[in-house]
This record gives sequence, C-alpha cells and structure tokens, in this order.
Amino acid sequence: MSIASKAASVTFDAVTKAFGPVVAVDQVSFRVGAGSLVTLLGPSGCGKTTTLRMIAGLEMATEGRILIGDQDVTSLPATDRDVSMVFQSYALFPHMTVIENVSYGLRVSGLPKSAASEQAHDGLALVGLKGYGDRLPSELSGGQQQRVAVARALVLEPQVLLFDEPLSNLDAKLRRRVREEIRDIQQNLGLTSVYVTHDQEEALAVSDRIIVMNNARIAQEGSPRELYEEPADLFVADFIGDANLVDAEILSVEDAVASVLIGDLELSLPSRGLSKGPARVAIRPQAISLSESATGGGMQGIVRKSSYLGSHIEYTIETAIGELFVIDGRVAQAIAQDSDVSVELSQQGVTLVRSTESAL
Repeated sequence: MSIASKAASVTFDAVTKAFGPVVAVDQVSFRVGAGSLVTLLGPSGCGKTTTLRMIAGLEMATEGRILIGDQDVTSLPATDRDVSMVFQSYALFPHMTVIENVSYGLRVSGLPKSAASEQAHDGLALVGLKGYGDRLPSELSGGQQQRVAVARALVLEPQVLLFDEPLSNLDAKLRRRVREEIRDIQQNLGLTSVYVTHDQEEALAVSDRIIVMNNARIAQEGSPRELYEEPADLFVADFIGDANLVDAEILSVEDAVASVLIGDLELSLPSRGLSKGPARVAIRPQAISLSESATGGGMQGIVRKSSYLGSHIEYTIETAIGELFVIDGRVAQAIAQDSDVSVELSQQGVTLVRSTESAL
C-alpha cells in the first residue's frame, strides 16, 4: 500500500462557515503539515466538527480558502477530494462481513473484486485484524469495530485521513488502547490526519499539534506540551488538564521574569508579557505539595475532601486564595479530612495567564 507517499498538507486560509445568522467557524487559519496528526479540540459547539466536515467537503466554506496540498478544494464536492473519514458511529454495514465492509469503497470506485479483496486484507493486517474478514460486525468488540472502520478508510489510500470523535463509544480502558493503535498506524504510514475530540487527555496523547477552539475561533495552537505548560489564556488553562485558577499580584518584572505573590507565597515566574499589578495564575494539581504541619513555610490550608484513586489521592484544600484541587501520589501517607496542612508550590506547573477577554 502506498498511503504514505500520498500524504498531503491541509491549509485553512481565513475560513468562515455560517449557517444563516449563526457563525460556526469564524476566520480560521491553520496548516496541517503532511504526515502529521493535528487534533481539533474544544467544547461542544466550538466549531471543531464543522471544520473537519469542511476538510471532507461535507460542508462548504462561506468565505476563505481550503487547500489540500497545493490544490484549492474550497468549491470541490466530497466525491472529488482525496479524503477519508472515520466516523464516531463506525458506520459499518451490519449485513456485510468485515472484508466486504473494508472493500466497499474500493468496489464502488470501480476496482475489480479480487484486487479490492486483496487490498482489504492488507488493510485488516495493518490494523491487527488479519483473519477476521469473514466475521460480521456484530461478532466483534467495540475496539475491533473501530479498527475495521480505520481499515476501510486506509485502503482508499487518502491524502488526508479524518477522525470524528472516533473513541467516544468505547470504555475508558479500551479508549486508551485504541488511541495508541491509531497513533501507531498514523506514524508508521506517515498519514496526514486531522482528529476531532472534546477529550483533552486523548488530544494530548495522540497529537503532534493541537488546535484549541472556542466560540468558533482558534484560542491557541501548539504542541501538547506548549498548551499544557504555556496556556494562552484562562480558557485554555482550564480546558487543557485540570488547573486551579487563582488571583495573584505581580510585584515586579525584570528581564521577562515576574515576582508574583500568590496568597502569602512569592514565586519567580516567566512574565509572559504581563506587567506589574493584579494577575491570574493557573496552578496544576501536581504542582502543589502538602505537609501535615501547618506551621511550615507554606500557605495554611485545611483538607476538606479526600478521595483515594489507587495510584494517587485527590484532595480539596481550603486556603486563603480559595479551594485548591491537589493530586498527590503518596498514597501510603494519606492526610485525614479536616487536617491542617501547609501548602507549597513548585515553579513547574504554575503559570501566569491572560484573561480570556484580553487574549482575543
């Protein structure tokens, strides 16, 4: 199969999509490099699925240009775009065998039955389902059905492979395994892939880059690490992973380093273009350390909730700057509810952030 050689970039140039008076996608521009996996991430109604459907040609742009490789496909119908989509519902034909499902698109495109069957078997082998061709979809697990849907898309050898919430029908453990399989296939074949999800953990796990969308626009684009460690604003900080968003005071800024007062704790943080005065910080739950003595050098707090989750304990701590959500891996040293604690913050995982309004 020559899938990797056909991988093409995807470019959005100031693309807008309106449904009557409702603007679903508003002046969106980005580029997906050939052979990379980019995830469109955001809450329901943010415009991510509409953006994906415009790549596929299932929705047409109201304004702007869409390119696949060097070809302007803005006005081309879905049938004339070299794109395949893996749907949330799998969309398998229940009365067809697995091999018939996988070869269906090839047969419709006019490929002889024997050649279509051979390519379909190759596709099943790629997704680890060699020997499953004679089964019906109802005889497969949810994860296996999802892999059949991926194989059906792969055998068409598309320039771009699209995933629309592909794991939403799977349980948590299976989601983790199937997302790893999808990522392995994408990397091994060098596929250009655009992946839509509202699950931030899923996005962090599979993506080369993530585009976070909010209210029909791009809130931030970057690598998973960039978005987690350097969120552009309060919305991104809160959406990508858990974050405690609290008030702080920038006491001074020198050489792009801010002296920041958080409650009665003073930290040196990258200023990120902010100046002296009131500010907001995002504190990751893992950046907070607790000790049972409330007489230490940290901020005083009281344990209000404690939840044991096997690999870690989650605490809710009442402090002078508000309630803090804390993740602590010391499961053998659990702190009892209503205990007084000392709260300290590490430099890693504490970030100054702009308000969402000022970032727009």
